[in-house]
Amino acid sequence: MAVIGTSSSLRPALRSHLRWRACPTPSPVRSLHANNSFFSISEEVREALHTKKPVVALETTIYTHGFPYPENVGLASHLESAVRVNGGIPATIGVLDGVARVGMSAEELISLTASAGKVTTMKLSRRDLGYICGLGHTGKKLHGGTTIAATMLLAHLAGIKVFATGGLGGVHRDGENSLDISADLTEMGRTPVAVISSGCKSFLDIGRTLEYLETEGVPVATFADGRDGNIDFPAFWSRDSGFRSPLVVTNEEEAAAMIYAQSLLPVPSGLLFANPIPSSHAIPKPQMDAFIKQALQSAHQHGIAGHANTPFVLNEIRKLTHGKSVVANMALAESNVVRGTKIAVALQRMELSEAGIKGGNEGTVSVSTSAVTKFSSGPGLAGPHGTAQKHPTTVEPTTPPPTPSAETAAPVEVLVAGSLAVDFSCNYRPTRSSPSPSTADTPQLRTSNPAIITQHVGGVGFNLMRAMNHLGVSTRLCTATVDDACGAAALKGLRHAGISDEGIIELSPSSGNRTAQYVAVNDTKRDLVLAMADMSLLGNVSEEAFEIWKQDVKDAQADWVVVDANWSPSGISRWIVNAREAGSRVAFEPVSVEKSRRLFSEGTTDRPRQPLPVFPNHVIDLATPNQYELQAMFEAVQETEQSQRQDWWDCIDALGISSAGARVQLSVLTDSGLVDRGIPQQSLQLLPFIPCLITKLGAEGVLLSQLLGAEDPRLSDPAMAPYILSRSKIEDSPVGGVYMRLFPAVEKVPTDEVVSVNGVGDTFLGVLLAGLVKRQQKKTPGTGRAVGGVEGLMDVAQRGSVMTLKSAEAVSPLLGQLREDLEG
Repeated sequence: MAVIGTSSSLRPALRSHLRWRACPTPSPVRSLHANNSFFSISEEVREALHTKKPVVALETTIYTHGFPYPENVGLASHLESAVRVNGGIPATIGVLDGVARVGMSAEELISLTASAGKVTTMKLSRRDLGYICGLGHTGKKLHGGTTIAATMLLAHLAGIKVFATGGLGGVHRDGENSLDISADLTEMGRTPVAVISSGCKSFLDIGRTLEYLETEGVPVATFADGRDGNIDFPAFWSRDSGFRSPLVVTNEEEAAAMIYAQSLLPVPSGLLFANPIPSSHAIPKPQMDAFIKQALQSAHQHGIAGHANTPFVLNEIRKLTHGKSVVANMALAESNVVRGTKIAVALQRMELSEAGIKGGNEGTVSVSTSAVTKFSSGPGLAGPHGTAQKHPTTVEPTTPPPTPSAETAAPVEVLVAGSLAVDFSCNYRPTRSSPSPSTADTPQLRTSNPAIITQHVGGVGFNLMRAMNHLGVSTRLCTATVDDACGAAALKGLRHAGISDEGIIELSPSSGNRTAQYVAVNDTKRDLVLAMADMSLLGNVSEEAFEIWKQDVKDAQADWVVVDANWSPSGISRWIVNAREAGSRVAFEPVSVEKSRRLFSEGTTDRPRQPLPVFPNHVIDLATPNQYELQAMFEAVQETEQSQRQDWWDCIDALGISSAGARVQLSVLTDSGLVDRGIPQQSLQLLPFIPCLITKLGAEGVLLSQLLGAEDPRLSDPAMAPYILSRSKIEDSPVGGVYMRLFPAVEKVPTDEVVSVNGVGDTFLGVLLAGLVKRQQKKTPGTGRAVGGVEGLMDVAQRGSVMTLKSAEAVSPLLGQLREDLEG
């Protein structure tokens, strides 16, 4: 163990799962990001919010009551793609089977859009959510598209701040007598979500709508869009309305700054940003006014009012314009989504800058070292934490890095370079005097709550160690702690688990660092309500520490070195270089969507990184991302233009994939749904950097993608032929082809049997590596390849994950039952 102190101040890399803001009027306590039987946030959106990626809410009334099926499916897919292309994560919001959903899978979106036009498909405003969800609770499961009002409310409950849509509702003509005023306007006044639309529908009373928004305290700003002077508030299909916009913004940065300022003041109301329809699709105002007059007369003659009025008038206008209004509607919707995403991205930059985080990748913070104390094994000596077999050697900061002691550590099969953290679980336990049924299951904010608080040791590195130790694999953990209370607890938990601390470096509290910690606040059902994480430590270690670890890697003589993404980008590079110099293979654990991108980061100005080499000179042998981490890694490669390198293209060309693409083959080998989401395609483009990619798909199983060398026996094995996607046609190429196979989930675990999802992915990788180590010792004669290869371990690794899924511990203690299966 080593003790390291620093004299410089360090940036904290704090991550918050959510932020809660009070409403202007008293309301029941809300659990943002917490799923229940009425409210569900998709895994992708939850992960994006957790990692502070820009998320854009999208409504669904446009699909259920605006466009017919299947035209609406194409529009939904197109708008979600527009968000992704511009750097955001789409969160399509609607109600499916009586459950309000924030973020939908492709299958869910198809189910909702297919219900368009059905009598049972509801158009949902705020008032309707309790009704449709309540009926769903009784067994009457209905679908519904959410209006702006309902979408704003659900977006806010999830913690989403930006919402892009078509046109706002408003005060209907003759509204001063009929009181027909859209709930969108009152929602704007009480829900802090920014709405980007092309003004409000042209057939509404635009003047009174603007007056109503002013009364509600809603800022209304129109994008100048290259215009000077007085700017009109847009009228949906027309760029001008005859009413001057109260405020004007010139770009997305200004809009984001307004949202940012309003959230921090805080002003608990929404903001409306009016984005004029693109000029190429605009319909001149005089022409549009004539169509609207006829449509409104028709609605009056048919006695249409209330909820039914807007869909009826829109349909009449479609007929009168011979479909031109529909084309314009789609164009403005796309324009608003693109602009809304750019605003969300700009807002994210401001929030991360305020938090002291640069794009989620902290980089390496250089620190000056005050002292290092290295502990090496020695009999009968007590260390500073009461452990045996320690004797310190102090190194002054002005001296070179310490030379290794003559007594080196014993070799191990797997060395893990990853996080060690103290996890706190705060489970709400209300007393009998809980104030009301509405707060009976959920802790109240801004006050103290009764709870059962448990503390245990966690972190990706620790979980991997435990999994492999259960399976009889010799391991060593290399990580950092701080000499503070949590650091002492972490070391105690480490020893209690039978894990050696000889690869641990301990920093001095004077360095400004803290031992990694994670605090989760759960409701009575143990669903997450709020979480806070302080994982900045591994991004703040010094060069001196890495010199110590370099010797540890050399001494370990490990078959595998596992590097998790909690390290800074340059730290990840150091571990990879050290492992390769020691002759070890490298496995990469992405940890999270944002951190997975660090593998392809270009580093910082003062600490640039060399791009990852490609096959056969690759330095990462294996990675186990989930589907969202895979996408983030793919996007990082595109953004850093590493897929434009000639060596990457040479490797891709050598794969032997037809220039016409391989969509049909990929659909046969995997699943058409995966192909639609781009998962196999993203894997193919990452294979030159990581020749073995194992993508975890949850209930869909595991996708194994491998770049095979020219001599790989699977290329000539008839049993493997169904899984060979392509074969290289280039003579003397080191590339042989591509193996791709979808392994279905070994067990569908009922929800009521899931105890905890913590550590499930760590368990999968731990079991996989244990199997690779054990089977490497028992070769198939003449093949030079481990028995069964990686493909022979997919099912057993999934079984280990299921064990952890059903366990209260982060790693199931029953994993030892898999030893015989691993040995083949």
